[in-house]
Amino acid sequence: MQPFKETIVAARFDTLFAGASALSVRNEIFADEISARPTGTPVLLLTNFTPFRLNRLATGVSDHLSEVYKQRFGLEIPEWRVIATVGPAFSCTAQHIADSTRMHKTRVSRAISHLVKRDLIERAPNADDRREMELRLTKAGRAMYAELVPLALERERALLACLNEEELRAFTEGLDRLEEFLGLA
Repeated sequence: MQPFKETIVAARFDTLFAGASALSVRNEIFADEISARPTGTPVLLLTNFTPFRLNRLATGVSDHLSEVYKQRFGLEIPEWRVIATVGPAFSCTAQHIADSTRMHKTRVSRAISHLVKRDLIERAPNADDRREMELRLTKAGRAMYAELVPLALERERALLACLNEEELRAFTEGLDRLEEFLGLA
């Protein structure tokens, strides 16, 4: 049971901040500390910081999409990325997957191992470089890919439907410029 004083404080808090956003509550609670900062000291509100917002958005979008590949196909994020990278190509290497997805080589290697165990991907020697293995979808992998891709594309369409045509064009151009700036294009 909560002590009486804590109950009163909690009730007062609920009354003061009913319907307020978390950011406005934080600003109200810490107003004295925020105003006491020396002038000229930059303030960084994480929720307004573009790198944080992009990371949070990427995680949210990935979680939204995972409902398709995780629940229905039993794939984790790295496995989904490997299937999606190998799928449109006849074959590719683990290094290509790591480079194009920006996943660490260890995550790529583990995902490939899981997919090989599930008979969704096969390894074949690379004729040009014996140190590398070519990765290809198996018959079961191609069937999964053929079923998965339309579902993923529909999920993408549904997600982007909140943007009108002009917003979508600007969003896509913005992503292109950021990727180009960071050398990801």
